[in-house]
Amino acid sequence: MRDIRLRDLPSLIQTTDPNDVMFKFIVEAVERAPKASAIIVQTFDALEHEVLDALYPMFPRLYVIGPLQLLLDHSHNDHLKSIGYNLWVEETECLHWLNSKAPNSVLYVNFGSITVMTPQQLTEFGWGLANSKHPFLWVIRPDLVIGESAIMPPEFHVEIKERGLIASWCPQEEVLNHPSIGGFLTHCGWNSTIESVTAGVPMLCWPFFGDQQTNSKYTCNEWSIGMEIDNRANREKVEEIVRELMEGDKGKKMRKKVMEWKKLAEEASGPHGSSSINLNNLVNEVLL
Repeated sequence: MRDIRLRDLPSLIQTTDPNDVMFKFIVEAVERAPKASAIIVQTFDALEHEVLDALYPMFPRLYVIGPLQLLLDHSHNDHLKSIGYNLWVEETECLHWLNSKAPNSVLYVNFGSITVMTPQQLTEFGWGLANSKHPFLWVIRPDLVIGESAIMPPEFHVEIKERGLIASWCPQEEVLNHPSIGGFLTHCGWNSTIESVTAGVPMLCWPFFGDQQTNSKYTCNEWSIGMEIDNRANREKVEEIVRELMEGDKGKKMRKKVMEWKKLAEEASGPHGSSSINLNNLVNEVLL
């Protein structure tokens, strides 16, 4: 991985101690991996070809299959549509609200299903969004704030009236593909990252833990479709970076670039694309 730094590695292995418990556990897991009948990676060849080229000699049974959403769209198994995969109940009212907004005008904000923040971080993000004057849809889970209720003060709701909508959860794939969405403020979990690429939506990245630091590094530095927000972000910085994404030159360049990645994702998951071929090989060579 070119130009990788310690801070870009997954948080579980951001250590210089070779005896760290989690580091040793992951090393042992990787050492066992070549014995697996298959290793499935949810990505597509064009997005991470350098890393995949390095992995193929190590893991000969590596199957690159993604984006899963697009592959599922090509499936004719209608009974699969009844299977849910959300940890929270979706609120679909937000889709009606998005219908009233102009194309590419709304910033979607969601920090995932398990990421948490401090009350101060919630306040700074909230006022940064409000002060940007751009419409936004913000998903605030009931457990988003550590040890407290995730509630903004009344004056905040007065400020964002008609311009902002807060939901406890939403159908993210539908939201990202809605024409009114112009950007995604995300924790950079891999599911959210790949869904944003698939939808052609540029990102503001606020990585928290796990693989999110690595995902953010690639989103911003390798794929040129994101900007990272410092962990100590205040409302002024949030306002500034939201404005840059939604109306600035850098945001326009990222929007153009992410549409190129979207096209490559669609090609990979098409009938003759690399991910579709890999899925068929997985089924025929491993699962049958």
